[in-house]
Amino acid sequence: MTTTATGGAGPRAPFGRRLAHAMETAGPLCLGVDPHPALLRQWGLSDTPAGLEAFSLTALEAAVGPEGPRVAAIKPQVALYERHGSAGLAALERLLAAARDAGVLTIADAKRGDIGSTMDGYAAAWTSDASPLAADAVTLSPYLGFGTLVPTIRAAHEAGRGVFVLALTSNPEGREVQHVGEGSAEGSVAGASPRPRPPRTRPCAATTRGGRWDSSWVPRWPPRRTASAWTCRPSAGPCWPPGSVPRAPRPRACGPASARPGRRSWRPRPAAS
Repeated sequence: MTTTATGGAGPRAPFGRRLAHAMETAGPLCLGVDPHPALLRQWGLSDTPAGLEAFSLTALEAAVGPEGPRVAAIKPQVALYERHGSAGLAALERLLAAARDAGVLTIADAKRGDIGSTMDGYAAAWTSDASPLAADAVTLSPYLGFGTLVPTIRAAHEAGRGVFVLALTSNPEGREVQHVGEGSAEGSVAGASPRPRPPRTRPCAATTRGGRWDSSWVPRWPPRRTASAWTCRPSAGPCWPPGSVPRAPRPRACGPASARPGRRSWRPRPAAS
């Protein structure tokens, strides 16, 4: 039986749509279910398949309120179930089934990645409706090449499930691979990551125009430097919150020539109206 984005019976909606709906109704929180041995002890549970299952179902119970899920998804760490062998995987299967019944999205944190028929097997295990391990989404590792992930991505798409692909990770050991090639023509994984850009709103600031204060003109951000001028444009739209972006240039940087010795002078050039 498949479910729609709202949890009803019928063809399964794409994972992205279901995740967006879950985030709208329950917020963006994803609850990690990581039954580490030390954490099991802190909970007064034994490090056994039974303790594993008790931990998992208690976490799921906390994720579901009387009116529905309190989180967008849960993310069980597969390795912590695998260490208990088939009994541990059985506990994971029961967690996934219980989450499905409760209407909570699941992300199997398995980080699978291989080639050929092996990857086909992983795809069947984590995305096929016939598999008790199938989650709403699974994490994948692209180390052997992005093309090796195609079977799983295709299978997930056809089943209305999703994938999360590792890219630039936060662990310090990742630098040994992800930063290789930094500064070279080929570049690195880290260098390919998109750099943050300032918001598209304009700053709320007053600058000088013709030697007087005029709040209708603000420097373009980031400033476009020409041979001897800042390009300015009319201000419209909301202000940036204080401290959220670098300060606009001082008034003297966009007005009459500065009298300070050793400093170049910049003059505003209003945008064409």
